[in-house]
Amino acid sequence: MPRFPVTALRSVDLGTPDLDRSVRFYCDVWGLSLVTWAAGVVYLRATGSDHHVLALYQSELPELGSVTFRVASADDLASVAANAVAEGARLIREPAPNDAPDGGVVMAIRAPEGGILRFVRGDISHAPERLPSDRPERLAHVNLNSTDVDRSAAFYERALGFQLTDRSKAMAFVRCNSDHHAVVIADAKVNGLNHVAFLMPSLEAVMRGSGRMIDAGFPIAWGVGRHGPGDNVFAYFIDPVGTVIEYTAEVLQVDDSYVVRGPDQWVWPPGRTDQWGIAPPKADHVKSAQLSVRYAAP
Repeated sequence: MPRFPVTALRSVDLGTPDLDRSVRFYCDVWGLSLVTWAAGVVYLRATGSDHHVLALYQSELPELGSVTFRVASADDLASVAANAVAEGARLIREPAPNDAPDGGVVMAIRAPEGGILRFVRGDISHAPERLPSDRPERLAHVNLNSTDVDRSAAFYERALGFQLTDRSKAMAFVRCNSDHHAVVIADAKVNGLNHVAFLMPSLEAVMRGSGRMIDAGFPIAWGVGRHGPGDNVFAYFIDPVGTVIEYTAEVLQVDDSYVVRGPDQWVWPPGRTDQWGIAPPKADHVKSAQLSVRYAAP
């Protein structure tokens, strides 16, 4: 296994035009728990050890405020910052003590396509919670729309030390640990957020969580199915303000022996959208939602 300077995807910050409604949804229905509310930002955790996996704040329209990764050392913070700038990013916060509730040391860049990427080390962690097994454990991946997938994937590789795991016709999958992917980059006419995936403990948990969502009035937007790259189970939903979110489980674990496959190898039979062949074609309103959340303005 290579040494990755970035070791994990930790959290995302999402802007919402209805903060109270979004907080209620993610706590009461989706399955997260309140950590704290500070300076207008609500921090929500999953059942794992991460301080939080989702931070919500008020905004005029739904937006992706930032994506936060964990790094291995102080030297990695400095090297990632330098490499990112060399690859066209802008350093917007040099490594410094973090005054937000998660603590530690934080560094932030604005990537070439406009999104803010944050990097933390020494952040506060929690003891894992003993909650029902149909709740998210942590983030699995973030899927970002890009007008130039290969350029964006190259940035993650050259600037952040990620590795390309697979490349389908429409998407690049990059990793920073043994998970098949931490970031997915999707071909699109706009840059921004496609969706956020939350890792569930099992296929059973995906199904039970999906049932809870349906009971609460949130139908499955796409799925249930099993993806090709990553081999993970999926069920997609649209949250109350229009952001696409995913329950996923059984993400493929890879090492140096994994052989990257390209677009010619990731091909489905006509009419099929997943390995099992049971997920229906994605509806137009879901495709639209996956293009609707942009990066927060500078």
